[in-house]
Amino acid sequence: MTTALITGSTAGIGAAFARRLAADGHNLVLVARDTKRLQEQATELHDRHGIEAEVLTADLATDGGIDAVAARLGDRRNPVDLLVNNAGFGNKGRYLDVSMADELRMLKVHCEAVLRLTSAATEVMRERGRGGVVNVASVAAFVPRGTYGASKAWVVQFTQGAARDLAGSGVRLMALCPGFVRTEFHERAGMGTDNIPKWMWLDADKLVAAALADLARGKSLSIPDPRYKALMGVVKVTPRALLGGITSKTGRKYGPQ
Repeated sequence: MTTALITGSTAGIGAAFARRLAADGHNLVLVARDTKRLQEQATELHDRHGIEAEVLTADLATDGGIDAVAARLGDRRNPVDLLVNNAGFGNKGRYLDVSMADELRMLKVHCEAVLRLTSAATEVMRERGRGGVVNVASVAAFVPRGTYGASKAWVVQFTQGAARDLAGSGVRLMALCPGFVRTEFHERAGMGTDNIPKWMWLDADKLVAAALADLARGKSLSIPDPRYKALMGVVKVTPRALLGGITSKTGRKYGPQ
């Protein structure tokens, strides 16, 4: 049986990855900040699917948390075959309205943790000649939308560049770019969602199924829904100045993801 490590596993997209991978027979390493929720999740997935689920409590906004997860990824005796870098959050407010401490914390989780954990995982995977990494970004990566979008743009560029560098090694890397997903994301950030059109919402389980299919096909970028594929096609041909004004306005109204 293969092993998958998922950060931010207890809610939203991370929980959907855990459910799907457990149902497919993968052992899991579940990573989040809340030990109680992790233990409950591990017990449920073990009882339902008969897989082994490790619990690793870690705050990826801290060096100690990143170090702990990197050490698990570097364990060659119990290797991880799939890494899902899903942990993340958004800050409510425009640039300069958010404290620098909160901005730096977001960059720590979205960029530094993704870099260090991807590196720890792929080093071992390359030695074994197989493995995969899914780095969860956002469609916000493709529009001028503040520091959240900028951090997710970094995830996309880093992942696709690393995928090219590791081509032929047996290690696959993919940036996953969802749109609005029904999770706890916006509630945790204190962002209202009442005005988001119903057609823009995605189901987390369907999102994960599409993402894993794209990873199996060897894609380095996944926008797992025809609606958002079409929207991103429009984004490509929209002048950046006009796009910036639109996304700034809607971003303040809807939130970053």
